[in-house]
Amino acid sequence: MTEALRGHLAMLCFSAVVAGSFSLGRMAVPFIAPEAFNAVRFLVAAVVVMAVMLARGGASRAAWKAPWRYVVLAGLFAFYFVTMFTGLETAEPVSLAAVFTLSPILAGGFGWLLMRQITTPRMALALSIGGAGALWVVFRGDLTALSAFRIGSGEVIYFWGCVAHALYVPMVRLLNRGEPALVFNAGMLVAGACLMGIYAAPEIMATDWLALPGIVWITIVYTALAATSLTFALIRYSTMRLPSAKVMAYTYLTPCWVLIWEISLGHGTPPGRVLAGVALTLVALVLLLKDEDPVAG
Repeated sequence: MTEALRGHLAMLCFSAVVAGSFSLGRMAVPFIAPEAFNAVRFLVAAVVVMAVMLARGGASRAAWKAPWRYVVLAGLFAFYFVTMFTGLETAEPVSLAAVFTLSPILAGGFGWLLMRQITTPRMALALSIGGAGALWVVFRGDLTALSAFRIGSGEVIYFWGCVAHALYVPMVRLLNRGEPALVFNAGMLVAGACLMGIYAAPEIMATDWLALPGIVWITIVYTALAATSLTFALIRYSTMRLPSAKVMAYTYLTPCWVLIWEISLGHGTPPGRVLAGVALTLVALVLLLKDEDPVAG
């Protein structure tokens, strides 16, 4: 198996794991502030990953040089997660998943600005098709709403989180200095836990933790261990093997995975006209994955 193929498989797992955050998060947001939720999920993830790292021998001093790198990356990811759960207070999971599919366009732009990664004509076409599909889902197939460009506040808030997420992808490759994935992830998670602990202190103190329903704790554990720790590792692994735009191409699978999650959880499916937009995102994914070359993977 080639390194490029390994990167693709990692991102396939990434899209499935991320999708669960949308569906579970929508069930948890009525009971806890997004800031408090994410502070705890970062803390849980940091403790678990640090424990695993120490059990495997820890890290060299060199890994902790220039700790500002971890703070920058953690800040981007923490901002993304807070906007995601804030958006879920008013937006549906499939709609936010569609907004997430705009990330490849953004990642391609940041990839060029930071690392001069080139977007080929096929990739540009794929990104355009995927963006059109995303807009179709966001506006729920309503041409009147699309022509008036009426979009919900939840989608707008989450879009800015997606900008941060897209910037995070090339920044990982730019700031990584050869540290092992586990060590690199541990540094980011510890930094994220510290940042969120400071930022969310008022919400943490105001939350009645013992009164929270089980779905909140289920979502915290899932997002901490799967959607935070695991996705950090998967993105880091893939960005070292694939161009930024191609890494983020797998976000086009997220609405499909969210539909599967929603059906599995008994939440039903969106109107048929919305599914047309999901189909367009799949076309975009196929186009991007066909655009292979020996160097870029």
